[in-house]
Amino acid sequence: MCESRILVLGLGSILMQDEGVGVRVLERLQGGYTFSANVKLMDGGTLGIRLMNPILDTDHLIVVDAVKTGSSPGTVHRLSIEELRTKVKEKQSLHQVDFLETLHYVKMVRNLPRTVIVGVEPAEMNPWEIALSEIVGSKVGEIVNRTLEEVEKAGGRYRPRRDEPARHGNSQTSSVVL
Repeated sequence: MCESRILVLGLGSILMQDEGVGVRVLERLQGGYTFSANVKLMDGGTLGIRLMNPILDTDHLIVVDAVKTGSSPGTVHRLSIEELRTKVKEKQSLHQVDFLETLHYVKMVRNLPRTVIVGVEPAEMNPWEIALSEIVGSKVGEIVNRTLEEVEKAGGRYRPRRDEPARHGNSQTSSVVL
């Protein structure tokens, strides 16, 4: 049996503070972990429709992004596509509109891959500010952990690089050996 193809997609603009959290989490994953061959990490930035081919080439899509649902800043979410469409209170960026539109086009071509969004409620979205806000920055470890859990659920494996702790934060889950 063939392993499921898993795409971890970090979205956002690092030039707009918390809007870039998906890309920052992806950088932490790339620098801190090695993954099984069926797991691909991709900085989707604000590419929108140009993400269609990579999404079509996957079985499981894990999206990491800032999402505005009206919750307190720093709240970490796990959302399905349907929940994203109904819970997101406002579109905070063009990439979010483009991303939902891209998923619509993917669905027109074939079934969507199994998709989950690991998101965080942004606190600050100031243009030309590259540092995450304090509250969102303090959640990066938790978002990394949740993303790693989603990789495992989808059938992927990972291990920390030698200089990176097995998990961030207070999580008790151990890493899976490749």
